[in-house]
Amino acid sequence: MPHPTHHTYDVVIIGGAIFGSSVAWWLTQMAGFDGKVLVVERDPTYEFAATSHTNSCIRQQFSSAINVRVSQFGAEFIKNFRRFMGDDPEVPHLALQSFGYLYLADTPEFAKTLQQNQKIQMALGAGTQHMTPAEVAAAYPFYQLDDILAANHNRVDEGYFDGGTMFDWFKRMARRNGVEYLYDEVTAMTKAADGKSVTHVTLKSGATVACGTVVNASGPRAAATAGMAGITLPVEPRKRYTFVFDAAKPLDRDLPLTIDPSGVHFRTEGKYYMAGCPPHEDPAVAYDDFAFDHSLWEDKVWPAIATRIPQFDQVKVINEWVGHYDYNTLDQNAIVGPHSVVENFLCLNGFSGHGLQQAPALGRGIAEWIAYGAYRTLDLNPYAYRRIEQNQSLIEKAVI
Repeated sequence: MPHPTHHTYDVVIIGGAIFGSSVAWWLTQMAGFDGKVLVVERDPTYEFAATSHTNSCIRQQFSSAINVRVSQFGAEFIKNFRRFMGDDPEVPHLALQSFGYLYLADTPEFAKTLQQNQKIQMALGAGTQHMTPAEVAAAYPFYQLDDILAANHNRVDEGYFDGGTMFDWFKRMARRNGVEYLYDEVTAMTKAADGKSVTHVTLKSGATVACGTVVNASGPRAAATAGMAGITLPVEPRKRYTFVFDAAKPLDRDLPLTIDPSGVHFRTEGKYYMAGCPPHEDPAVAYDDFAFDHSLWEDKVWPAIATRIPQFDQVKVINEWVGHYDYNTLDQNAIVGPHSVVENFLCLNGFSGHGLQQAPALGRGIAEWIAYGAYRTLDLNPYAYRRIEQNQSLIEKAVI
């Protein structure tokens, strides 16, 4: 385990997965910022990181305006990835496969919510359509819709992208631009006498480094990291399951990412299909608990798929995994920006499954805050920590 190159860093980022690496790279793009940046990552294989278990999807179908705008920038970033990376010919082009999300409502209340959400999204420039069951059937005749009252669908900048490649190049280009990555683990923090700043972080290797700013980008471990600074975060790891399956009778067109009223979602995945869901019960789990519930497919996922798409009466699971969400128990929305008391401790936590699509915009925002003391592009203040202290939710009606 190597030691840090310096004794003092302007920025120490705890966690080197998608958000830590996004902030690190964006800092190298901030005009006038030339500080030393250290990323501390406890597992450089990222085997159990939430980033490694993502389904790599993006949507504009949120009810909160800030979430819509954040994902709209995410789509712009994906489609212009090489340009953002300085037109480096080594950088690959990223494709955004816009098969869209399809929300299905089986109650009058949720149908009304979808209609309200569509108006908000359209006002912000999203291409969401509010659809009747007949309109859904005309576009996608394979669905069984007897219980469905309405739906929302958007095929503009909404669907799948290669999040793994985006993460790899955030990390690669951050390093190329001078960011130091360290295989180690932060085990303690030292605060100033007045309690208003973190002055040092202690590493598992025994080293101690001084820091100007600390960024908590430690995913499902966010609460443990914040606790070292005496900060409480309502973020806990929760399991989310993914299944990739083959169908004996494949569909003749792309399957939108379908959010079924059962709580199961499913979509096209190349020549295969992907499904996902939470477990039957959804408690917080230990950071290292990745035990797989094999009953979930037979009891929950398969019945929902076969009911909604009768053509999928013969399918075979070919891959499956379980990962962790960094679940914000207050409102399932991101917590972004400085703590109200420990002013140099910046949160980038609690994404509740939205993280990969939000990484470009929120990483940029934190980099702006570090470099300039303010957000210069998107105003990310709706995500601020103060709402946690005040127990005031950022209402989002479109959480999967």
